[in-house]
Amino acid sequence: MTAFFGRFWIDANIAISFLREGRIQSLMITLGVAIGVAVIIFITALIQGLQTNLIDSTLGSQAHIRLVSPDEVNLIAPPVDDTLQLIKEDKRPQRLRSINNWQQITDTLDQLPLLTAVSPNVSGPGFVRRGEALESVILVGTDLERYQKIIPLSEYLISGELRVSADNVLIGSELAKNLGVEVGSKLRLDSGQDDDDSSRDNNFNNNLNNNSAVVNIAGIFELGVRELDARYVYLDLKQAQSLLNLPGGITVIDLTVEDIFEAEKIAAQVGRLTSLQAESWIKTNAQLLSGLTAQSLSSNMIVGFVAISVAFGIASVLSVSVVQRTREIGILRAMGATRQQILRIFLIQGAVFGLLGSIVGSGVSYLLVWSFNTFGPNIFTIPISIDLILVTMSLATLTGIIAAAIPARRAAALDPVVAIRYV
Repeated sequence: MTAFFGRFWIDANIAISFLREGRIQSLMITLGVAIGVAVIIFITALIQGLQTNLIDSTLGSQAHIRLVSPDEVNLIAPPVDDTLQLIKEDKRPQRLRSINNWQQITDTLDQLPLLTAVSPNVSGPGFVRRGEALESVILVGTDLERYQKIIPLSEYLISGELRVSADNVLIGSELAKNLGVEVGSKLRLDSGQDDDDSSRDNNFNNNLNNNSAVVNIAGIFELGVRELDARYVYLDLKQAQSLLNLPGGITVIDLTVEDIFEAEKIAAQVGRLTSLQAESWIKTNAQLLSGLTAQSLSSNMIVGFVAISVAFGIASVLSVSVVQRTREIGILRAMGATRQQILRIFLIQGAVFGLLGSIVGSGVSYLLVWSFNTFGPNIFTIPISIDLILVTMSLATLTGIIAAAIPARRAAALDPVVAIRYV
């Protein structure tokens, strides 16, 4: 082991002496590697920061998984034997209905280690009135203690208090702007739901008189999604059940998971367990996932092309070095240096180029990231992790070694007699 390190130390000294003789070439290729490493780290960190921001913005206003009752379907009588049945079917309209045995389902879901939060909610369409103004909204009745683990409303509250009760509700900033209200103002909520089947043919104005309540605005939130801020109204679970004519019922169970990218797989498992219709954020945001995949692909292509450029730069410099130092290589061979030793010398040069360039490039990338976070658009910040730095440095060093392989083999294959005579 000592002899091995001794030979390696000698080879490293020879490699460094070769680099010192070609200072200009060594400096240029080191700067080239540094620029390539800086680009790779900055682009990778930029894409990661952008993707993290997009995912956080998307999941900041929705659950990872939503459970709802299966769609109602028509019951079709089976055909009589030896007959051909032709069917023209109109799909059934989906009415607002409660999840059966939701208390037992919630208790079961609370015990699943795959889930980090469970929140049963009742959600349905409604109207909000203030004077002559009338806006269509989504009424969301919830238990705030549970719902806060799904969507941290306290972080989005811009005025008032985070409180819902029989007389207090939370509304979005866009809705407050459209109605011209503020914290403490009163609103009339109407669900438009009929208390009995006989009243379903009444006109629109009569329907608005059913299941209505006058409430106070306890707080105003801003989720950052215009559509949600203009339509969501959070209220007490029991009050929402009364307004939506679903006493004791809920319409949806919101879930969160630890690994968000496993949401689709976990949704399938939970759906089979509960016999409910499960939909993950991955399915509802398919376009977002496609965009993230395209971003990752483009980032990987940039990284790949930069790495190839760096490899060709190192290979070209070392190829020139082999030609320029043919005589020295011949002398080393004549003095007893083996082919493996000559091979190691040039491989060490490639590793030095990659390592030194990656160290300088890492410093430059830190400067670029700091400049973006300080003077950039401030839409999101770029995180830069030590793992990314270490991985990039390792890849740069490995690339230097691989790029040096062909020149190193050429140097090791030189005949010492011919090399010494080379001028």
